[in-house]
Amino acid sequence: MAAEAPGPRPLVLGLLLCALSAPVSQGGKLLLIPVDGSHWLSMLGVVKQLHQRGHEVVVIASEASVYIKGAAFYTLKRYPVPFRREDVEATFTSLGRGVFENVPLLRRVIKTYKKVKEDSALLLSACSHLLHNKELMASLAESSFDAVLTDPFLPCGPIVALYLALPAVFFLHALPCSLDFQGTQCPNPPSYVPRALSLNSDHMTFLQRVKNMLIFLSESFLCNVVYSPYEPLASEVLQKDVTVQELMGSASIWLLKGDFVKDYSRPIMPSMVFVGGINCASKNPLSKEFEAYVNASGEHGIVVFSLGSMVSDIPEKKAMEIADALGKIPQTVLWRYTGTPPPNLSKNTILVKWLPQNDLLGHPKARAFITHSGSHGIYEGICNGVPMVMLPLFGDQMDNAKRMETRGAGVTLNVLEMTSEDLANALKAVINDKSYKENIMHLSRLHKDRPIEPLDLAVFWVEFVMRHKGAPHLRPAAHDLTWYQYHSLDVIGFLLAVVLGVVFITYKCCAFGCRKCFGKKGRVKKPHKSKAH
Repeated sequence: MAAEAPGPRPLVLGLLLCALSAPVSQGGKLLLIPVDGSHWLSMLGVVKQLHQRGHEVVVIASEASVYIKGAAFYTLKRYPVPFRREDVEATFTSLGRGVFENVPLLRRVIKTYKKVKEDSALLLSACSHLLHNKELMASLAESSFDAVLTDPFLPCGPIVALYLALPAVFFLHALPCSLDFQGTQCPNPPSYVPRALSLNSDHMTFLQRVKNMLIFLSESFLCNVVYSPYEPLASEVLQKDVTVQELMGSASIWLLKGDFVKDYSRPIMPSMVFVGGINCASKNPLSKEFEAYVNASGEHGIVVFSLGSMVSDIPEKKAMEIADALGKIPQTVLWRYTGTPPPNLSKNTILVKWLPQNDLLGHPKARAFITHSGSHGIYEGICNGVPMVMLPLFGDQMDNAKRMETRGAGVTLNVLEMTSEDLANALKAVINDKSYKENIMHLSRLHKDRPIEPLDLAVFWVEFVMRHKGAPHLRPAAHDLTWYQYHSLDVIGFLLAVVLGVVFITYKCCAFGCRKCFGKKGRVKKPHKSKAH
């Protein structure tokens, strides 16, 4: 007897498996120009995913890079610079230590200005040596890349992309002095879009709007010391006059590591894609060491404590205050700290040189997160629904902390002014007051309720730019307008001239008519008296 025909079921099953499997992409070639530090670390997930999808990624970094090292999923090309890796490490270390110096405001401003100027000169030197490395630049020009992925926090990547005539994808959290708004030509009204470092919300009082406007008017001056030296460098390399705004406006797509769960609602442009929480994608099981720490915490659970990669140690007096506060809570505290252990360290506090932050926060026993409020840490707290005690140190961390605090997801403390009692009370509040957990879980649900994961979205848009050689259809015409055309000052001037002209002509006509209608009629000229001879 003949075997029964299999029917359509295997065909349907095969089609279903094909539909559910990861899409196969044709491998391309991507040039990656990163910024060292946490900026680079946040890119690694995208690079790994692109490699898995068959793309070849080439990373360009200086020989003095601290965090950028070789890996199996990309090719690393280094170039020489006139400084050592130790110099870069010293720069990071001094930045971390400087935030704990309690000095007068004026002295702090002067010191910060000098520090920014020195660090900027170092980074500019690295960029200059890359662009003037003729052998490396010629090699890149011959490599037939499809696109450039870069962090525009330093404009070196955009310059290379323009030099190689390649479409660029920018990957960043934000740029200082509203350069990201200028680069995207995105509307940025100071009436409800808070400026960086303002600590304002999007609902501002009159005085807060005055403060916001003053920051807005001073932004170009504040960033001049960092970004203006790149204009002559870019003009030299590209052999045409180039401004920083034009460098920032060269991107096809902006991958922004934010979303409107953390940030306030504001206008966006078609080329802006939000991938906030992209660093939460990869989670791994805890190692035996950390699993043992967590299990030993019992019913009280754990507190995760990290001030970021740039803070290796802190002054002993402050470290002792923190250690004293940590000893006042029943939870086990896992503190990432590489300095000298405080002599008053309690038994519940474990110092580690490194910790799997996202994996620990994802554990059910995580009760609180002490963080410096960097964007990575904030999103890991949101993703895992862990309330935070925030100790912002510099940069955008103050604004990040303020936004979480206004949403009831944590407590902010001034790291210089806080006492041991302040930190202990803040920890007890976020752990024992259920409202903090409820609020952070609400933010977590909002953040995760999306049709596509941030990592997949970022990879899609990088591949989109590689496939289509850019995204010119998303570029607004505002890039081609002068400043007076953008603000319609020429149109306003023309219309004003027309209105004034019409008013003037109308006035003259009315005046002439009035003279004709109401002037004296039939004036008789007086006869001239004849002179007697």
